Amino acid sequence: MSSTAICDNVSTSSFLTDVLRGLSQTEKTLPSKYFYDEAGSRLFENICELEEYYLTRTELSLMQLHAQEMSDAIGPDHVVLELGSGSSLKTQLLLKAMQRPAAYVPFDISQSALNEAVARLEQDFPSLNIAPVCGDFMSEIQLPSKLADHRGVVTYFPGSTIGNLNHKNAVALLERIRRVNAESDLLIGIDLEKDRQILLDAYNDSEGVTAAFNLNLLKRINNELNADFDLNQFRHQAVYNEQAHRIEMQLVSQVQQQVTIGEQVIEFAANETICTEHSHKYTIERFEELAAEAGFKVANSWIDEKDWFAVLLLTPAEATS
Repeated sequence: MSSTAICDNVSTSSFLTDVLRGLSQTEKTLPSKYFYDEAGSRLFENICELEEYYLTRTELSLMQLHAQEMSDAIGPDHVVLELGSGSSLKTQLLLKAMQRPAAYVPFDISQSALNEAVARLEQDFPSLNIAPVCGDFMSEIQLPSKLADHRGVVTYFPGSTIGNLNHKNAVALLERIRRVNAESDLLIGIDLEKDRQILLDAYNDSEGVTAAFNLNLLKRINNELNADFDLNQFRHQAVYNEQAHRIEMQLVSQVQQQVTIGEQVIEFAANETICTEHSHKYTIERFEELAAEAGFKVANSWIDEKDWFAVLLLTPAEATS
C-alpha cells in the first residue's frame, strides 16, 4: 500500500537561476541534479547495465551476498528511507532481508522515477507501508509526519551518489541525514579508489550512453528554459583528477559560440568546458573521517573481493555499540 507522493519538485525559476549562475562562472558548471528528467532517468538506467560501468553490478552483488547481515546489523521494525530511489533492485534485496520493516519512504527528485519504483515495489511488497516523497534531498530531508517520531530509522543511500558532492556539501548532507531522526542510521554505498583506466572507461563507455546522458542535460535546458544549445557543437568527456580523487564529467564546446537561455546570452570559447558532475572515489579511512565530521561512525562494512566498492553502515557517533 502507498500514499500519494508528497511532491516538492524544483520549479522552473530555480532551474533557470541555477543554470545561469553556473554558466556565468569563470569555470562553467551545471548542477548534476538536473540530469534526471524522464529521458535522463532512462539513460542512467541504461548506463547501469553497461559492461564498463562496474558500480551498479558490484554494489548489487554486495547486496545479494550480504543483505541479511546488513539487516541483522540494523535491527527490526525500522523505517527505511531511501534517497534517490530511481531503481528498486538493490532496494528489493534490502527490504526482503529486513525484519518487519515499519515503512519504506522513497525520496527522489524525479517524479517519474519515483512512480515507477513505487509501482514495482507495491507488487513485491503488497502489505508494506510505502510513503513516497518527491523532493530534493540537497535542501531538506523530512519523513512524512506520520512517521517522523518512529524510533528506528535507517537511511539507505546506494550508488555512491555521495561522491557527486564536494567535501563541504557531503558533510552537510550527512548532517541532514543525521538529523532525520534521533536514532538515524545510514546504510551507504561508496566507490573506492582503483586503477585510473577502469575509472575512465566507466565514464567514457564505448556505446556512447554516458555521452547521451550528459548531452541530454543541454536538451532539457533547451526544452524547459527556452534555450538554443546546438548539441552537435558540444561533446562529452570525462577525466580523472588524481589530486582531488575524482572523475570530472564535462561538456566541451567544440567551437567559439553563443548560446541564448531565455533572455541571457552565454559566450563559449572553443574547447571551453562545462563541468556537469564530479564523482569522488574514497578509501575507507578517508570516508570514515568525512563521516565523523557529520557525527557518524562506521559500525560495519562490506567490501567486494576486488576492493572496488563498499557498503557501510554508519551509526550516530555518540551511540553505544
